[in-house]
Amino acid sequence: MKRTIIVLIGILIFFSLIDDTTFNNNVRNFIERDYYKTNSYDYLISSNLDYFKTNKYYKNDITDYVDITDNYYPKNKQELLNVYYTILNNGWKDFSFYCDSSYTDCLSDIEELANDNKEFTNINQLVSPFNSFKSIVSSYDNGRIDVSVEKKYSDEEIEKINKEIDKIIVGLDINNQRTLKDKIKLFHDYLANINKYDTVRANTNESKYNSDSAIGALFEGYAICTGYTDAMSIFLDKLNVENYKIASEKHIWNAVNIDNEWLNIDLTWDDPVTSTGEDMITYDYFLVTTYDMLLKNDGEHNYDLNVYSFLE
Repeated sequence: MKRTIIVLIGILIFFSLIDDTTFNNNVRNFIERDYYKTNSYDYLISSNLDYFKTNKYYKNDITDYVDITDNYYPKNKQELLNVYYTILNNGWKDFSFYCDSSYTDCLSDIEELANDNKEFTNINQLVSPFNSFKSIVSSYDNGRIDVSVEKKYSDEEIEKINKEIDKIIVGLDINNQRTLKDKIKLFHDYLANINKYDTVRANTNESKYNSDSAIGALFEGYAICTGYTDAMSIFLDKLNVENYKIASEKHIWNAVNIDNEWLNIDLTWDDPVTSTGEDMITYDYFLVTTYDMLLKNDGEHNYDLNVYSFLE
């Protein structure tokens, strides 16, 4: 008989303070302890054969916080996190694994991850926006944990976004700019000029715009920090520039590696809401060092050193 652990992890952001995005999780039929059985890898590998490949949006494993793994018999919470990170970063939509028989807290740790959700927030920043998730459903069946991922962006949306950014790159003549910083600045300014900060979503978490995604930032003219950062991250990926999204408890921005130095871009703060409604662009958070960013002491850019140690 199948017993289901349904863990619905809400859209991209989980901290309750980040853009006031709410988190919706539902855990049902949580377990008896009879699922710890010794299993061979034979079924596991055959059932996941199509998924032992990375998709083209895979990002390098850069942090000690989680690691890409080929160990699908986790023995502790860290190894469990590594499995979920591997699933997401590889772009797998469905995957199965077994908890090791010694890992008696496996299912309770899955429940804890769903309720706490901070760990999943951190993992989601370390993968491409196109591999990030809207929901994850984990279920138990005869000793096996089955994971089903609903991605934040549909295949149709990915195609639409890619075509739009390609068009912007051509229209702004970005590839012919002299330096990488010049290329990034053109896109930075373009997004700032076509967008307004969606104060309705920020204040109420309700909006008619998809401002929490690249769809809002690229097509609708309204964005919040998740929309700005997704669009910027996808653009940087197209330039083959190493980059990650960075999350604090209140905010999200981009980090980019230029000449082996990690610099920060916060387009949300560079496209401020003015009292007069006037559009303006600032560069206070454009390619700034982490040291200079933290010196601003603005209360929104204090990140977790354990997750983003590469920024130091």
